[in-house]
Amino acid sequence: MFNDLDFQHTSAMSERNIDSLLWAESLIHSRRTTLPKRLTGPGPDEHQKIVILEAAAAAPDHDQILPWRFIEIPCTARQSLGLAFEKALLERDPEANPEECLSALEKAQRSPWLLLAIARTQGEPIEIGPHERLVSAGAAIQNVLLMATALGMGSALTSGKALQSSAIRDLFQLHPHEQALCFINVGHIVESRKPRSRPNLARFFSVLT
Repeated sequence: MFNDLDFQHTSAMSERNIDSLLWAESLIHSRRTTLPKRLTGPGPDEHQKIVILEAAAAAPDHDQILPWRFIEIPCTARQSLGLAFEKALLERDPEANPEECLSALEKAQRSPWLLLAIARTQGEPIEIGPHERLVSAGAAIQNVLLMATALGMGSALTSGKALQSSAIRDLFQLHPHEQALCFINVGHIVESRKPRSRPNLARFFSVLT
């Protein structure tokens, strides 16, 4: 967070820029993962969905190849997703018991607004490698989470072994060069999580000597 010395360094900035800086800092640091069990409806309305998705479009994208996309899973498709979760479970463990199968089915119903994030990691242009494409997808996902926070909602990324299953690939008709990255869950917060400490800068920053 900013202190008096920081403001001395920003004295040449306009008041509007300082307000934007403080708002951005507050938004970024206030984002927290809120798991689907702590979210409730309603999810974002149609206008809010557009605002959130347009934030994703601002992500860095080398040569504007758009190596990622999102698929919404509306309430009418949750049963199909649940069946895909169950099928994926049985692919991994043919002896899964009824309780485990029911849990897999129920996972599809927990989030007020549910998106699947998909990345196209290969294909033309071949000079833009998988790592660049995944970085772009990650930036788009983070923009979605931040805009959801700005709208006063909670969000979480969820994943699991089912994402790599043929059941999920078939349901979402993924192309050969695509992979499912994670689900994005958005809704209103029922129960906030306790604040978690952020990593100290020394853990992830150094200077080349």
